[in-house]
Amino acid sequence: MNPEILRARLLAWYDANARDLPWRIGPADHAAGVRADPYRVWLSEVMLQQTTVPHAAPYFLKFTQRWPTVSDLAAEADEEVMAAWAGLGYYARARNLLACARAVAKDHGGVFPDTEEGLRSLPGLGPYTAAAVGAITFDLPTNVVDGNVERVMSRLFAVQAPLPEGKAELKALAGSLVRDARPGDWAQALMDLGATVCRPKAPLCDRCPIAEGCAAFAEGAPETYPRKTPKAARPRRHGVAYILTRGNEVALVRRPPKGLLGGMLALPTSDWRAGAWSDAEALAGAPASADWRAVGEVEHVFTHFSLTLRLLRAEGDADGVIWTPPAGLEALPSVFLKAVRTGLSNLL
Repeated sequence: MNPEILRARLLAWYDANARDLPWRIGPADHAAGVRADPYRVWLSEVMLQQTTVPHAAPYFLKFTQRWPTVSDLAAEADEEVMAAWAGLGYYARARNLLACARAVAKDHGGVFPDTEEGLRSLPGLGPYTAAAVGAITFDLPTNVVDGNVERVMSRLFAVQAPLPEGKAELKALAGSLVRDARPGDWAQALMDLGATVCRPKAPLCDRCPIAEGCAAFAEGAPETYPRKTPKAARPRRHGVAYILTRGNEVALVRRPPKGLLGGMLALPTSDWRAGAWSDAEALAGAPASADWRAVGEVEHVFTHFSLTLRLLRAEGDADGVIWTPPAGLEALPSVFLKAVRTGLSNLL
């Protein structure tokens, strides 16, 4: 299909079918001159990395109600933002979020740079996020390529190179379709097509405005794209989490600022290692001398490994912990929230 015809068909489809998202300016309003707020677009893009729109949207609404501007977010204490982020995963992104907000507030007067180069200079803004904010908020003709766009390109051109090796080719193909006209709408049209029609499984090719030009559709097997290199088996680690109570309060600790779940409140734990912990080892690592008893275990999957976490519970006291009532436990990272819900069913 001629690229200009393809663009025209997809943009017409987007004009009629754009998703209604809390951070988005719809195509009709955009055509009337309404500009998207860079803060809202940036915040949504950071939240949507590694999660879905239905999961991210409630967090986005809570964040923007509590911190309506990037300067409001920049002025907040780290622990408050980290607690609000709990459940979105990848806590390094929350730390990068604060670093970027503070750079915008301090170095740019609370106003996001309006060039791709300026956006890339902000801490924590990689090529994708800078391109997305540039296109959607400033109508820069940037090449915005997320997982949805990769899938659309792989099918449209029947790209044989598997992911992740084929990413550069897919990005180049996406870039060949970018024009100065409506770059933000074009980026969002591709994202919407991938999210709602050109889905990972069971693509709705009968509803696709550009199916006529799709090489994978012509082959008859679009669901087999993108090709993927088989994933290596995810390693498993083992750990012990200690649930120490004092009446209705639970002992928490703050994890070191760097590393996995850095800076977050958490249950005291052992190290997480390849081998299981014996009973003697688990008791030796407990944060207090008490009558510890087993109360089950939880499984949790991180990006690079799976974790089996044994749970030990006791009533007692300890130094250097943060005593927290049940209501405060809801802000824990999901792995520890699973643990307390399993081990404290009589309190929660």
